[in-house]
Amino acid sequence: MPLPLPAQISFLDLDFDPLDAAQAAQAMAERARRNEAFAYVATPNVDHMVRLEQQPELRSLYADAWLNLCDSRILELFARASRLALPSAPGADIVELLFREHVRASDTVLVIGGSAKLTEKLRADFGLRDLRWFDAPHGLRTNAAARAACVDFIRANPAAYIFLAVGSPQQEMIAREAREAGCAGVAICCGAALEFLSGETQRAPKWMRQARLEWLHRLGSEPGRLWRRYIVDGPRIFGIWRRWSAAEARSSANASAVAVSPR
Repeated sequence: MPLPLPAQISFLDLDFDPLDAAQAAQAMAERARRNEAFAYVATPNVDHMVRLEQQPELRSLYADAWLNLCDSRILELFARASRLALPSAPGADIVELLFREHVRASDTVLVIGGSAKLTEKLRADFGLRDLRWFDAPHGLRTNAAARAACVDFIRANPAAYIFLAVGSPQQEMIAREAREAGCAGVAICCGAALEFLSGETQRAPKWMRQARLEWLHRLGSEPGRLWRRYIVDGPRIFGIWRRWSAAEARSSANASAVAVSPR
């Protein structure tokens, strides 16, 4: 009997599931064992939240997810400042826990994105006998046919676990389309998590992660690709949080006024 999931927490106008990485990995593994209908896990972080404010039409990708997990220790701090107990559940930690503690050698595992070298390393490191890789086409966000090719691969290769490693929002788009197509398995939108797990990309040392400085390590590792995300776009989260907090305060004040108004 699977453990019931806790009630969702609304934060920054998105419903999050307050699970830590170990709880999330356990929930995914339990669902995979039950062979239920396709479900996907989204891992919104600061970058996602900034994008959602600018492109609110993407919010439905998260509304349709089975789990929305807080993939950011920075968002965890903002939630704490708002008196919300929203634990961080970094996607890289969830993926590592899945491979080390839950995925069995006999499980069928799909990887969408990444490289042949990456998947061979995962196959060797974890003794996976049935890991199947799909070299995702380019232009996934704007090319429906490219996304359909990914969905066709998922449908043709029923698996317990699907790792969507093609970046956001295209991985969430593929996940929802796979759900609508009636595919099987549990998918996680995991970005660069497999690169970290395979050693293809070096992850921040543990002390930097604990100090909430993983973003700084990534910026230093790939400044040409990530400077805009962390220097230009990322700081917008402060304004997003302030506006959301102000709106919440007004809503609470209005509700209190209605509650005490004479009849």
